[in-house]
Amino acid sequence: MKPIPFLVRLETPEDDPVIDTLHEEAFGPGRFARTAFRLREGIAHDPRLSFVGMSGGQVAGSVRLTPIAIGSAKALLLGPLAVSPRFKNKGIGRALVRTALQAAKELGEAYVLLVGDAPYYGPLGFEQVAFGSITLPGPVDPARVLVAPLAGGQMPEGPAQARSRS
Repeated sequence: MKPIPFLVRLETPEDDPVIDTLHEEAFGPGRFARTAFRLREGIAHDPRLSFVGMSGGQVAGSVRLTPIAIGSAKALLLGPLAVSPRFKNKGIGRALVRTALQAAKELGEAYVLLVGDAPYYGPLGFEQVAFGSITLPGPVDPARVLVAPLAGGQMPEGPAQARSRS
């Protein structure tokens, strides 16, 4: 695998059409029924914490963080993370996640939740939560509920719900 040059930058509103295409390619039409999508529904992602990976002047990947709450704890939901099929397995996805987590930590955020694969996200700082300690607004494999504790401390517990930034 030959490394490709890429850079990570904040997303802009002009990136929305290509990000929508990335999401469609990665997750298909069923993405709207997924639990993580339902959790984000009606809440805008945080533009200070949403990034694109660029390669050769094109958007190769995207990650967004959306404000949520886990019980009474403020948190963020990571996702979707999407990388164009042409750029898969080149390190762009991991770079996007690392960038988003670092930016969230610098803004004083304490927790980032996601539904994903522990072998991929574990090395990036995510831990599997105790079964039943976090509930989501729909079905989910409990082994895929992961949290990155950015400030250390005890893992949050309770229902995950959308939260506006007001």
